Amino acid sequence: MFLEAAIALLALLTAIFMHPWRLLGNQRPLVHEAHGRPSALWTPLLATLVILPWAWALPTLHHMPLQLQWSGACLVLLTLGWPLAIPVLLAVGVIAALVSPGLSWGDALGLAVWQGVVPATLALLLGWLMRRLITTRAFTGARIFVYVLGRGFLGTAACIFLAGTLSQWAGHVLPGVGEHLSLVARWLMAWGDAVVTGMLCAVFVAFKPGWLATWSDQLYLPKP
Repeated sequence: MFLEAAIALLALLTAIFMHPWRLLGNQRPLVHEAHGRPSALWTPLLATLVILPWAWALPTLHHMPLQLQWSGACLVLLTLGWPLAIPVLLAVGVIAALVSPGLSWGDALGLAVWQGVVPATLALLLGWLMRRLITTRAFTGARIFVYVLGRGFLGTAACIFLAGTLSQWAGHVLPGVGEHLSLVARWLMAWGDAVVTGMLCAVFVAFKPGWLATWSDQLYLPKP
């Protein structure tokens, strides 16, 4: 538990130092508007706080031989950006402990770190690497697929699986699954997370790009 507390505290202090509340400020007013509009990120933020705690608490709310876990951290990272995603994911852990009597505060901290902070941070590093490949012209394909398939789909699978593997090495085992099959179960669950994240990323890019703090028209849709 000390390791999880140290990771959570370090990530939270770093995120606060980056002033994440600036992302929630009013947008610049248009020419015909007298006042700016509220940030579009309020919608995914509130949706995360309402939906994700129940997904994290679900394994403790029912009794099943195999307790499937769903993270959603990479999707939160793509929508809110890392500085804002970290305090939100930690808040999700707190809410999950409140809505589930079977989830202790120690377990909630473990969820917030290994299903929230760690995969979101890994997704941040992956996104930085992909942006570097784009800006240095090492990638010549359609850039929109770098975001949707690279960060939203394949990147999510890799980050969730790696975070789950680190969690297992730290002593967080899956209940009802043998030690030799735990990595297989985590690999399959990571792909489930990746399908949802990739699908929603594609929808948001097409219809609600303002809900993606990590999206950039200039970077991923350059003018010819």
